[in-house]
Amino acid sequence: MDELKTDQRTDQDLYYELSMYTLNLGDTAFIHQYIVDAYCARHANQETKPIAIAFALMGLYLHHEKNYSGKQVQSAHMRMAQKKKEWPQFIFPIERGSITVAEVLKAKPGPDRNEMINQWSENVWQAWIENRTTISHWLKTELGIV
Repeated sequence: MDELKTDQRTDQDLYYELSMYTLNLGDTAFIHQYIVDAYCARHANQETKPIAIAFALMGLYLHHEKNYSGKQVQSAHMRMAQKKKEWPQFIFPIERGSITVAEVLKAKPGPDRNEMINQWSENVWQAWIENRTTISHWLKTELGIV
C-alpha cells in the first residue's frame, strides 16, 4: 500500500517559496514588499522587534490606503530608518486575517497569484485597521505623508 504523503511545510517554508516567486518576477512594482509586510504583520507578537511591526504596518497602510507600489513603500522604509529611533505602540489584533500563505501559493502563478498577494496583504491590513490613525499620524509627522 502506498504511503500517504502530507505536506509538512511550515508557514515560514511557504513564505520562502512565495518569496522566491516574487523576487524572480523582476516587476517594477516590486510586489515582494507586500508579502514581506503581510507576513510580518500576520505573525507579529510581543517579542517581534518594534521596527519590524512598524515597517510592516507602514507598508500595508501605504499600499492599501495611499496606493504606493512596493518600490515606493521600500523607499519610505529607507527614509524612516534614517529618522526614527522610537517606534509607535500598536494594538495587536487577535485575528490576523483569513487568507494564508498556503492559499496564496494555490493561485496560478502570474496575474492570479499576484492578485492573490494583493488580496492577502489587504486582508492582513484590515485585521490591523484599528491602528490606522496611529500609522497615518506617525507617517504625517515623520515623513510628511498625508
